[in-house]
Amino acid sequence: MTSANTHDARVIIDLVDAVRPIVGPRGRPGRPRRRPAKLHADKASDARRVRDALRARHITPRIARRGVESRERLGRHRWVVERTVAWLHRFRRLRVRDARRADIHRAFLTLGCALICRDAIDRFC
Repeated sequence: MTSANTHDARVIIDLVDAVRPIVGPRGRPGRPRRRPAKLHADKASDARRVRDALRARHITPRIARRGVESRERLGRHRWVVERTVAWLHRFRRLRVRDARRADIHRAFLTLGCALICRDAIDRFC
């Protein structure tokens, strides 16, 4: 977690490194993947340093380039993230962070995710 005025390109590599290993289904040949294959990001993360760091981790960067690509092409994948953030913004405590301690904010984030999952289970089961 960072402050709201921290630029995305400064913390995106730390975020990628914090992703837990991906556990795939058993019986597939080869080693299981430790990282995602691709990373989709908007133009805020467009920096050579970010692209080089992702390639060093064997991750294909799918980052819109400033002044070259339009943002509509990323919409197919980005709406999943925007939708999830909108679900979390239902909870005022997460929309406006007034907790000073990160552990308290993380606890409310976990509680919000649990409530979203419960609603989804109630809706489909």
